[in-house]
Amino acid sequence: MSGWDPTRYRVPLGFVLAAIYLLRARPTPASLALGLPLAFCGLALRAASAGHIEKNARLTTSGPYRWTRNPLYLGSLLLAAGFLWVARDWLIAVLVAALLWGIYLPVIRREEGFLQSRFGAEFNAYCGAVPRFWPRRRSAAGLPGPAAVFSWRRYWRHREYNALLGYLLVTLALLVKMWWRIHGYMP
Repeated sequence: MSGWDPTRYRVPLGFVLAAIYLLRARPTPASLALGLPLAFCGLALRAASAGHIEKNARLTTSGPYRWTRNPLYLGSLLLAAGFLWVARDWLIAVLVAALLWGIYLPVIRREEGFLQSRFGAEFNAYCGAVPRFWPRRRSAAGLPGPAAVFSWRRYWRHREYNALLGYLLVTLALLVKMWWRIHGYMP
């Protein structure tokens, strides 16, 4: 029997965290006005990334991958930050930080190990030109691999529409919860 691998539980843990989030969130008109646009920026970054990536087929270095090697995870971080702003709850912030640090950092490392073994020198050159997470001001020039354009087919194949559906459902739940609070149906 293998040891505990928290990365295997990222989806179920995400659902548990979402339930806690919806129970504890205390949205206000101001927190929604500031947090939802930030979360939407994360959603847009994830969509742009999903429309460029060709998993396992080639090293993706175009689109958002010109600025960061992990734009999907950066998009997830922006989504989380926006929804944390809306929630206004320190416990949720601690739980999200623990999930991101304890789950996604090992996933990133594992994926980079796979990419290094699959693409070797090409991936090493890419790592030298593009930061792991926080983007640079300018995109890296002369990256290895062919430049691809955004493809809706890739977006749909990677099922990134699930992130959009999640964003819309959570936003709707937050709006309902705020309305209930404003009208005295909940504390």
